[in-house]
Amino acid sequence: MTLPEHHMDDDATLHRGDPLAEQRAMARSAAVVDRSHRSVIAVPGEDRLTWLHLLLTQHVSALPADTGTEALILDLQGRVLHHMVVGHCADASGDAVVYLDTEPGELADLLDYLTKMVFWSKVEPRDATAELAVLSVVGPDTPAVLAAAEIAVPAAPHGVLALPGGGFVRRMEWPGVDAADVVVPRAEKDDWLARLTAAGARPAGTMAFEALRVESRRPRLGLDTDDRTIPHEVGWIGPAVHLEKGCYRGQETVARVANLGRPPRQLVLLHFDAGDEQLPVPGDPVVREGRTVGRVGSVVQHHELGAVALALVKRSVPTDADLVAGVGERATPARIDPDSVPADDGTLPPGRAAQMRGGLRG
Repeated sequence: MTLPEHHMDDDATLHRGDPLAEQRAMARSAAVVDRSHRSVIAVPGEDRLTWLHLLLTQHVSALPADTGTEALILDLQGRVLHHMVVGHCADASGDAVVYLDTEPGELADLLDYLTKMVFWSKVEPRDATAELAVLSVVGPDTPAVLAAAEIAVPAAPHGVLALPGGGFVRRMEWPGVDAADVVVPRAEKDDWLARLTAAGARPAGTMAFEALRVESRRPRLGLDTDDRTIPHEVGWIGPAVHLEKGCYRGQETVARVANLGRPPRQLVLLHFDAGDEQLPVPGDPVVREGRTVGRVGSVVQHHELGAVALALVKRSVPTDADLVAGVGERATPARIDPDSVPADDGTLPPGRAAQMRGGLRG
């Protein structure tokens, strides 16, 4: 399949020759993906945790050393502005640092906001993208690959350990199977890729990573969100939002929706009956009976499910509705995967592909 113009992964390696085989390696053994196009911010300083706690949706004031999580920054109306993956560990000099990695293109706005909020706190947020590069090992054999590469294996699901010479390894719950981000000195990235490949991880591109992420309904900022998205709509309550934490911008909306009602939209998995060149692109409408009822997010070719996408649709849309996704030549019949619809208790049932594999690993 082709990516839309100006896709945020334009600067990444999309595949290593066979994206479907790369997906299968991720699902069944292990693969390594170069995700060094992601942005990294370092937050050193003795006030790093208490300061970030006031800004982020996640409870981080007592985040233990060698631990990671996810977090958001919201606007006053509770809409998502930034999503980040967090790692708290020592840097190359032994000083404790919180690392935030986020989407390509988000660095300038996020760092500008953080810098403006320093005031008198003893923190020094800085752009660390030129220093560190994100690699991801994905698959059930991830711990074995790390061990074979002589990398200490952090505890699942959110353990973080510093790497000798700089960087860190962070255990991850997504893109749907066991995974770890190996964040390494950028100048040594190619050496680390070779090391992880020699340890048993198949080289893979971001297309394979994205396919497994979509299968597991993990949203991505800017693809699966728009300027109206609130955390409840895309499953970020829990992984990135702590409902018992207060004192952050947008908290009122989070609490109100959690306590009084359901969000207006929900993130679902769409199945398509179309070839590679006829698929919609992120931002295209989802239409029912001539009326727009949602927007298309990430679109992928999955090695088992075929052409699928994440989509934000109105909660009132019936699961069995006949839908059309895309416009013009991209207009494609679509249907909602019923297993992807959030349950009444707020949990997300495992998808059909996960059931075929015996459940998602985390």
